[in-house]
Amino acid sequence: MEHTEPLTTTDRTDHSPTPSRAQRRGARTHRWRRDTVELAAVFLSVTAADLVAKIVVHGPEGPVVLAASAVTLLATALFHTWWSHRHHLHGPPAPDVPAPPAAPGPDGPKGPLDAFEQTTLWRVRTTVQDSPGSLARVCTAFAERQVNIISMQSHPLPDGTVDEFFVRAPHTLTRADLAALVAGAGGHDIWSDPADAHDLVDVPTHVLALATRTALDAAELPIALRRLFGQCAIRQYPGAGRRGGGVDGHVMRLPVPSGDLIELSRPHLPFTPTEFARAQALVELDTLLGPRVPDVRARLRLPAGADLTVRRADAGDHEAALAMHHRCSPETLRKRYHGPVRDADRYLDHLLDARHGQTLAVEAADGRIVALGHLMWDDDSAEVAVLVEDDWQRRGLGLDLMRRMAALALEAGVETVYAVTNSSNTGLIATMRKLAAPLDYQVEEGTLVITAHLAEAAEELPVPWPTRPGR
Repeated sequence: MEHTEPLTTTDRTDHSPTPSRAQRRGARTHRWRRDTVELAAVFLSVTAADLVAKIVVHGPEGPVVLAASAVTLLATALFHTWWSHRHHLHGPPAPDVPAPPAAPGPDGPKGPLDAFEQTTLWRVRTTVQDSPGSLARVCTAFAERQVNIISMQSHPLPDGTVDEFFVRAPHTLTRADLAALVAGAGGHDIWSDPADAHDLVDVPTHVLALATRTALDAAELPIALRRLFGQCAIRQYPGAGRRGGGVDGHVMRLPVPSGDLIELSRPHLPFTPTEFARAQALVELDTLLGPRVPDVRARLRLPAGADLTVRRADAGDHEAALAMHHRCSPETLRKRYHGPVRDADRYLDHLLDARHGQTLAVEAADGRIVALGHLMWDDDSAEVAVLVEDDWQRRGLGLDLMRRMAALALEAGVETVYAVTNSSNTGLIATMRKLAAPLDYQVEEGTLVITAHLAEAAEELPVPWPTRPGR
């Protein structure tokens, strides 16, 4: 897209560094004359020295001549010093000499942004014409305002190119200033957002890391898509894959071979065909690998001495989870599923599908599941729910599951989780309060929604699993 003007060449007859034959002959003549003058000066000096020596040694005025010579030499030296000092003070100013370049510090050479005490990282995206010089104009505009381009990538379009920059700008430069700067350089459809150090990752490296996480755990696909595109809403529609996929402005649709449709929406920034290709590659990888859940476990010892195991659950645990349902009282199931007890069993297929979230199971020594915790992705948040078998309630199982799920949410980049219940479920309300996170309460038609903001409780949350295979 860029065009560089060819460098002009100079005429070698005017600026050739090679001397001509006449110049070489003149240089030899000049050197012979200089040597002759220097030899004559040596002979004259020897003659003068011999004459002075004879006068001093044999003449009656020898000491007087020697003293007069010394005074003359001293006077000449003093006069020369005075004249040089006067010429330095009152003569014409010396030409400016550029200061030597500063030695590079431990972090490398310093640039023009060091003149600013603070800088801000920005992510800037703009559409420019697909013509020679369009990118150069934007880069020049950045340079003129001391904006340093850290990384850049291009998204080709049928009628132009979307250029995305990560830049470091002086803190005095506002979002409006950046937009005006890019617009003046020919950009349009300009979008900018503050960035942080986590964004300064090479795009191929970033995509490969997300693909690795997705390959290890099917529950990571929605998180990988969100980390790839920033804040966006993700929904999965069963059986809607026949609608087909593609990009329609701010909406991206990804058909899954199983027949489902994954839809991403991002109101603040339209998607590009390049982004669609990256998302489609992740979805195809997820489909190719099939259902998968990492084998992660942690020991849980209760004060009463029971030895339990906390692990990830998947579709293979359907029968054990169903058996736990049958051991629970109708009141326990009603508090968990907020509906008729007879509908509780049919929720298990959805909850144990790793593509919708993560399910934790507490397993007794005899292999029975005695508690389940569900972490379900919902746009940029996640819903949490806990079910503990009646005989195992009030032993801390619910709190342990809730704390682990909160830590898993933070690890996935989700900073808010919410629980849906009613005001009579005092056990869940008390468990949410023990997360040590700020809580919001919202009541809608008799339903209580408790939202926990996890960022302030991050240090209090446990490491979900001591070791992770492949991590």
